[in-house]
Amino acid sequence: MSNKIKVAILSGGDSEERVVSEKSASVVLKYLPEDKYDARIIDILGAKWTDLITGAAIDKNDFSFNLHDEPWKADVVFCAIHGAPMENGVIQGYFDILDIPYTCCDGFVSALTMSKYLTKQVLKDRGVPMAKEVFLNKKEYEKGIDLTKIIEKLQLPLFVKPNAHGSSFGVRKVKRPEDLTSAIDYAFQFDDNILLEAFMDGREFGNGVMRVKGEIVVLPVTEIIPENEFFDFEAKYEGASLEVTPAEISPELTKQAQELTSKIYTALDCKGFVRVDYILIGETFHLIEANTVPGLSEASIIPQQAVAYGWTLAQFFDYAVAEALAEKLR
Repeated sequence: MSNKIKVAILSGGDSEERVVSEKSASVVLKYLPEDKYDARIIDILGAKWTDLITGAAIDKNDFSFNLHDEPWKADVVFCAIHGAPMENGVIQGYFDILDIPYTCCDGFVSALTMSKYLTKQVLKDRGVPMAKEVFLNKKEYEKGIDLTKIIEKLQLPLFVKPNAHGSSFGVRKVKRPEDLTSAIDYAFQFDDNILLEAFMDGREFGNGVMRVKGEIVVLPVTEIIPENEFFDFEAKYEGASLEVTPAEISPELTKQAQELTSKIYTALDCKGFVRVDYILIGETFHLIEANTVPGLSEASIIPQQAVAYGWTLAQFFDYAVAEALAEKLR
């Protein structure tokens, strides 16, 4: 029997972000040190859970499968599912019951941060700057809403986005009153709850953070310069943006962003690696959202920041797994 640590890299999921998750998982598998880890990609699609190397079905009684007439059971789970059922916190309780550690936030924190609206309510009390917002539920909206009052409150342009969705699916920027209804209808295709937010006119940034040996490590800041009007799916995953890491900003602004990232990470009781996104207006960073399972392709922001910090991707992923195992012992 091998003494290597068995790592199940969770991939896929049930949302439109599945394709992004598959890219993330493949990069984790590529760089996790082979001399230390026996890593497998476990694909999750509804109730069908499969080891991608052998095609074997996962026994959900203990999260194992048969490999060479012996059970293969993970010592730790590497979280690479963006969206449901991991980034929304659904599957973490299953691993808690089985006492298998994982590299991301627990179910409660993941569910909280998946809701852009609830995240903002928690962080408002901590004095975190952010855009004004209006929360809409689909059933309430269908009964009739005065959209002119929303425009009066938020002004134009404004953003319409699904409340609990990632990778910019369902997001539209509204510049004219007559376009608001179609943007709302479009967002409701992705979620029964949506968020309308005032446009923040400024530069966009992302900042990663994680714990290493129990201590919070804030990574370098990245400036995101999209070719499109905002950091949409094409900009995030198809190269339609320029990302500068470390960001070309003053040491004072870098310190402000990193201190705010650490504050948000602590306030939300996050675990694992998290990316917090901001708009810089004047000399103040304003929160966009916190991503508890950020993209991990080689071109993604967190890997860029890890390399800029001085780590290899092998070290970065190794630290993430080691911290999950250490957290279990603590």
